[in-house]
Amino acid sequence: MAIHRFENETPFLAETVFIAPGATVIGDVHMAAGSSLWFSAVIRGDTAPIRIDENTNIQDLCMLHADPGFPLTLGKNITAGHRAILHGCTVEDDCLIGMGAVVMNSAVIGRGSIVAAGAVVLENTVVPPFSLIAGMPAKVVKTFKEDIIEVIRESAKHYCEKAASYRNPEKFE
Repeated sequence: MAIHRFENETPFLAETVFIAPGATVIGDVHMAAGSSLWFSAVIRGDTAPIRIDENTNIQDLCMLHADPGFPLTLGKNITAGHRAILHGCTVEDDCLIGMGAVVMNSAVIGRGSIVAAGAVVLENTVVPPFSLIAGMPAKVVKTFKEDIIEVIRESAKHYCEKAASYRNPEKFE
């Protein structure tokens, strides 16, 4: 695990955050309680703020970055699947970003939405709440009822539990 100050910005990590070995956090990054960053993932807050709310998991090999004027904001209970790229966007609470998906500057993923694996969400795209989006460029292919949130929260809960196990020196060293 590597946590680095950049210029005058030092990452803030809540006490219950898990950062896996080989993951990197740089600069103006705030990670709230219960959030986690998994193996070989990078959060680079060297050009704009990056905010990650409670119980959000950033899985292996993800890349999070932002551009000046395009901060990155992730809400509560988000799962960012392996190798996802989140760049200068906003992802509202209770969303799942599929493996290998890309979400670009100024895009907004509405609450309770799922971005399919491999989807590319172009700049300035606004995804309505409770949507499934897929493709390149990503488009809404289905809408969900509000009860999808429970399914998405199960993924976030699983990663919170897994992170707690990894924080336990009797289980992971």
